[in-house]
Amino acid sequence: MLSIGSAKKLGLSPLANEPNFTEKAYSALKNVITRMDPYGSREEIRLDERQLAADLGVSRTPVREALAQLEREGFVRSIPRRGIYVVRKTKREVIELITAWAALEGMAARLATENATDGEIAALRQMFTTFEGGAEQAKLDEYSEVNIEFHQAIIRMSHNQVLTDMAENLFTHMRMIRRKTIGEKDRAHRSIHDHMNIIEALEARDAGRAEQLTREHALGLASHVSQYADYLD
Repeated sequence: MLSIGSAKKLGLSPLANEPNFTEKAYSALKNVITRMDPYGSREEIRLDERQLAADLGVSRTPVREALAQLEREGFVRSIPRRGIYVVRKTKREVIELITAWAALEGMAARLATENATDGEIAALRQMFTTFEGGAEQAKLDEYSEVNIEFHQAIIRMSHNQVLTDMAENLFTHMRMIRRKTIGEKDRAHRSIHDHMNIIEALEARDAGRAEQLTREHALGLASHVSQYADYLD
């Protein structure tokens, strides 16, 4: 079992001496948890509430309240008499997340053909200029973050606040699995190709094609997880 609570490991800094410590503790903890790799090892990641409070320079109450919120959102789980652990989803749960995301992002792409500005669409293409000529594999960590930003941008470009709000928490879960899988089985190179096709559909304001390509791209991740992500079981 991997027990994590120290500032050195989590990168937590003491919170400023301001009100609303619970909200600040929630933001700080969510940020570090969603940047962890719970799938890199079969060991469970345990969070030490007492140590987290010390690292943040607050009492245990706001930390406890922040962890309760994170548990409601599915990022941690509390096990009586054992402690609080970062959630490590099963393969089935991950595939269900991706399937739900595919539906939301597909609709966002359709709406983007109607609502996004030319500048917003042009910015998507600009994201990938650094990776021309196959450089995405050589700069995999950097590409992983650009890949994540691309999908978040598609959601924002829908200009539909309800859809954006629905997608926000779901995507935070997706971030961890996207980061884990992007370097597997040449997925980075194939994702570049898919992204360019999606951008072209958006540029053409082709709603049906943009929705289809975006949905199929997401479902391709679900298929990859189903076939190769045995480390999730």
